[in-house]
Amino acid sequence: FFFFFSRPRQLTMGKYVQAQRKGKSPIFKAHTRTRKGAVKLRAIDYAERRGYVRGVIKEILHDPGRGAPVAKIQFLNAYRFKRDTELMVATEGMYTGQFIYCGKKATLNIGNVLPLKQVPEGTIVCNVEAKVGDRGAFARGSGCFAVVISHDEDKGTTRLRLPSGGKKTVSSNVRAQIGVVAGGGRTDKPLLKAGRAYHKYAVKRNCWPKIRGVAKNPVEHPFGGGNHQHIGRPSTVSKEAPAGRKVGLIGARRTGRLRGVKKLGQDKD
Repeated sequence: FFFFFSRPRQLTMGKYVQAQRKGKSPIFKAHTRTRKGAVKLRAIDYAERRGYVRGVIKEILHDPGRGAPVAKIQFLNAYRFKRDTELMVATEGMYTGQFIYCGKKATLNIGNVLPLKQVPEGTIVCNVEAKVGDRGAFARGSGCFAVVISHDEDKGTTRLRLPSGGKKTVSSNVRAQIGVVAGGGRTDKPLLKAGRAYHKYAVKRNCWPKIRGVAKNPVEHPFGGGNHQHIGRPSTVSKEAPAGRKVGLIGARRTGRLRGVKKLGQDKD
């Protein structure tokens, strides 16, 4: 009898591309320990659908990792003897002690929350819902706002211009805050030094500093290696490419500089 003991093959471990690690590794999760909480509109109820409810701004807070300040607003609970505290996006012009009105019959004042069908065309709004009752989806970043372009009474829809310049049609029953999100102009001041960038991203998530693919070794990135820093292959890649190869311009319809005038389609409406 002959016994063959086969030695296990020496497996040389490869390296993950960082984009692959982002989905799997726990070190890329958002840093949420110091955050104040989810920033939303009130949960929609009978009072908001039919009339209005009044709240008072208790304080305006800085939320770590968020460019815009948030407002802590207190409402009286309609069904129990207690107060409800909500965190909402702070709009420019808000102050502590201000009354905030939410509902169909609220007035058109800064910070109030109204359904879009109650808002005239041309009004500047923020923290707009995408679907009725989702408590805010669009125009929530610092200095952002959406503009109500037009109402379609027959279909019950409203057309908005979003901060990106794109147009969106939403239900006229979705709610929005009146005004511009506070904290605008934040990006006008340059960061100037690495320490400021470090602290900016330390409270957001592990995404800084970013090393370019061409500066890496071939084992770490498809664009790595070579005697000069060059990509050496097309920077566009199919969206069916396997994980690890899928770096660069994924599924690009076009590449290159955007030339000519950007058509926003404002003239068509």
